[in-house]
Amino acid sequence: MPAKPMPETTPEESAPTADEKGPPAEGAATAGASAARAAAAGAAASGALTGGSGSVPGEAVAPLIRGVAVLRELTEANGTLSLSGLERATGLARSTVDRITATLARMGYVRFDGRDVHLSPRLMELGNAYLSALRLPALLSPHADALADELDESVSLAVADQDGIRFIHQATRRRAMSLSFRIGDLLPAERTAPGPLFATEWTTADWQRWRNRRAADPRDLSFTAVPPRTHRPDARDDDTFVSRTEEASANGWSLDDQLIEPGLVAISVPVRSPGADGRIAGVASVVSHTSRHTAHDLRTTLLPRLRSTVEAMERELRDTPPPEPGPPPSDLALWTGASKQQLGREFIESLARGLTVLTAFGEGRPELTLTEVARATGLARATARRALITYEHLGLVAPVGRTFTLTPRVLSLGFPPLSRTSLPEIAQPHLADLTSRIHESTSLAVLSDSGEEIQYTARATTARVMSVNITVGTRLPAHATAPGRVLLADTRDEGTLATVRSQGYALVDEELEEGLRSIAVPIRDRSGRVVAALNTALHASRRTPGECVTDLLPELTTTATRIQTDFHTAARFTHVPAS
Repeated sequence: MPAKPMPETTPEESAPTADEKGPPAEGAATAGASAARAAAAGAAASGALTGGSGSVPGEAVAPLIRGVAVLRELTEANGTLSLSGLERATGLARSTVDRITATLARMGYVRFDGRDVHLSPRLMELGNAYLSALRLPALLSPHADALADELDESVSLAVADQDGIRFIHQATRRRAMSLSFRIGDLLPAERTAPGPLFATEWTTADWQRWRNRRAADPRDLSFTAVPPRTHRPDARDDDTFVSRTEEASANGWSLDDQLIEPGLVAISVPVRSPGADGRIAGVASVVSHTSRHTAHDLRTTLLPRLRSTVEAMERELRDTPPPEPGPPPSDLALWTGASKQQLGREFIESLARGLTVLTAFGEGRPELTLTEVARATGLARATARRALITYEHLGLVAPVGRTFTLTPRVLSLGFPPLSRTSLPEIAQPHLADLTSRIHESTSLAVLSDSGEEIQYTARATTARVMSVNITVGTRLPAHATAPGRVLLADTRDEGTLATVRSQGYALVDEELEEGLRSIAVPIRDRSGRVVAALNTALHASRRTPGECVTDLLPELTTTATRIQTDFHTAARFTHVPAS
């Protein structure tokens, strides 16, 4: 879509910075897909990057386009790519990739492991901004979870993303044959149960865009969340989807009978907005396998319960007042300026400032004017304006009158692979960093189901001739270990444990084994409950108990805070297993 007209600004106000000057990204035409996918999907992959908006607006921020391209390629690669792989996938110069990834690392959005680049949980704050502004996950997820428990089947919530659907919540079942997609995954509308329901509201232009995409990408190679088609679709396939859409309009529900892959069946019902137009806000689906239900069974057996749940969801939307706006980000402009001074040319300030614009949106802030975006981020009005123009071009932001709103496409920036992360995976790079600072092995532990033992779930070792040999999976008595006492202290009110709870750490001195000294601190979830313990264990000859408190405890506490920050970001709209 064309850039939204903006109020006039002075030449000084709208002048680009040094980082923003120059032509669009070297690989902008192919940045939305890797070289292999671009060869197969062609124009469909390019359209996914630009949102079908055609040429790049003159005021778009080129470094921001490049940065988004890098994040999307990392997302398509399941969260990890080498620097040379990013260079090939985006078509950008290696020096440009190096500067972009250095900037993203400074923001905490990626981390380096040798020459590989990994997405970091903090990046999920961008998708969280969209999901919290949307309100649907917060209001509807408890109903979806309750239905999944009642039916013992997977239940999902999805929203429309142009001619595709994107998942915003998953309540899954733990089985050998599990059925679930990742939050943020994009699927072609015609191969899903929600698709025909959303298509009942398509305009003529929407149908034409769908046909163009089908022609450009006949095997759905640009939709990496689904298996590619084994054959090219023809006119009969198009007619089938049109017929399914007409049936969905008449019935008020839709079926997916093994359209994505053999064995997968689903039934969907629309959740409508409380407004007068009653447009579809999202779609709730029950997903199963043909070994448990046929498509006919879903309709006759589970549809009534799904409809009842959707009615409860719609009451929730209708009766819950809008939340008060939460606090917007603060001092972001000052932070980016300071980072530029520290890192110099390696830090692309226009990229960092552009990404902070997305975090201006959130709970109670679903639509913002240009002035409100600038005020929330502390950015100059002209800087915020150019970022919004860029995001509108990329399909990440949509204009609504004089305001702007985030689109589901924001979830394409790292959310799908990161939505499947676990607490040990979140903690591992922090453990490695802590170990490198204190030169002692470090571990993460959780309580076993019995509550009598701890189990180690992550570990970083140091290179010493004599070191503590505890491997991941090892179980030890909880009462005799520092991490065990930290975990027990959260739920038991005993003398020693009460002291641990009040002081915020546990120190165990040669109780489990002679010569072994250990100190641990808690890791808390978003509700404040202790779910894991971070500890280090060492030989008693290396540090006295007092030195463990003065030297090691501050380092452990700092690392625990960093783990918790990532954990809380990742767990805001996803389930993050503690082990």
